[in-house]
Amino acid sequence: MIRELKNRFSFMKGNLTILTIRQVVGMFFRRMVLSYASLFVLAVGGNSSQIGIINSLRPLAGLLMFPIAGYLTDRRSRVKIIVIADILNVITMLFFVLAPSWEWIAVGSLLQGFMVVSFPPTSAILADSLEPRNRGIGIATMGTIANAVSMFSPYIAATVLLMYGDNVGMRVLYSLLGLQFVFSATLAHRKLVDTHKIDSSEPMPSVLVILKNTYGGIPDLLRDTSKSVVALGVVVLMGFVSNGISSPFWVVYATEIIGLTKIEWGIILLYESILKVVLTIPSGMVADKLGRTKSLTAAMVVSLVSLPALIFANGYFSVLLIRLGAATAGALFLPASTALMADYVPRQLRGNVMAAFGRGSVMIGATGGGTGGPGMGYLFVLPVMASSIVGGILYNMNPAYPWYAVAVATVVQLICVILFIRDPEKAQS
Repeated sequence: MIRELKNRFSFMKGNLTILTIRQVVGMFFRRMVLSYASLFVLAVGGNSSQIGIINSLRPLAGLLMFPIAGYLTDRRSRVKIIVIADILNVITMLFFVLAPSWEWIAVGSLLQGFMVVSFPPTSAILADSLEPRNRGIGIATMGTIANAVSMFSPYIAATVLLMYGDNVGMRVLYSLLGLQFVFSATLAHRKLVDTHKIDSSEPMPSVLVILKNTYGGIPDLLRDTSKSVVALGVVVLMGFVSNGISSPFWVVYATEIIGLTKIEWGIILLYESILKVVLTIPSGMVADKLGRTKSLTAAMVVSLVSLPALIFANGYFSVLLIRLGAATAGALFLPASTALMADYVPRQLRGNVMAAFGRGSVMIGATGGGTGGPGMGYLFVLPVMASSIVGGILYNMNPAYPWYAVAVATVVQLICVILFIRDPEKAQS
């Protein structure tokens, strides 16, 4: 039995091991920060509208950086791009650690948005390093390990905030996140290996030329891309829109409207992580054996039932059930959607296509952040920015309104999956 399991997971080596370590360490510290980031804005004098503005700024830089990243990913060292982005991320953390007001947080979020340059090369290396038959379980395994290690992050962060208060406590958490980027940059520089042939002799065009070719080529890109890829892109986009509208306000709604304590909210996120850890690898196996589309359909149905139900929650246990539903949907969705994008897109086009459409993944029911990450593409930037601003406006109008919007977006996702997404007859290598 042990030997069979060892053989089944024998593909988890080389770049996959390094990417997994980076994901594990990164998620552990990011979850500590993102689970309570909105409270930091409030602690330095911001309000719910300014939370929306701050979350809208991070994707803005993607309009510039995603096209550049897509070009560089297919033509330059992907590892060097990742390392440089990690180093620059350390600098952006200073804006949060030293922030005297919410405006500093806004500037830090904008600058951090430029670091999306690392997402297309990371996604491309991941896709290149997984054989089609192992993509579902491989992505699920990485996610499971990361979730297992980070499941205590919200609880640990809540303890830090209780000890030091929201203002000082969040600065401590952002400092730890900055140290994580130092570690990740060092690890990538020493251990990560490029998966494509680098042609450094090709001259680098100007940024204006890259942007002109990229945005001018969008009609051709959409015309030449299969309907299934475009539909998957819409599904992911609607997920980002949902998160843009609601993710900053989960903790605010839970603590201010429902009346949960920060510790109760942290414990709920702990149980959510445990369930996601238990379900993700089996979900990856299901995606590999029974099909990606079936997993996506199930994920959307569970999302539709669980996420909007927050407006009916009246206490700890009802919120817990809702977040367990989000965990189930996320475990089903992530390995299937990410594997499906890799199945669709040829190796030589992954840089450009993933710069436009992202990795094919998005967090389901994100409770902080959720409007960025490797799943983002430049085609999503403006809608995600708008959704973040709209989320703050809706919450000011009525705290329940963001979750009405989530329900609408989830219905659109379900329709796209049912009508347009099919597993390819032959997956790309």
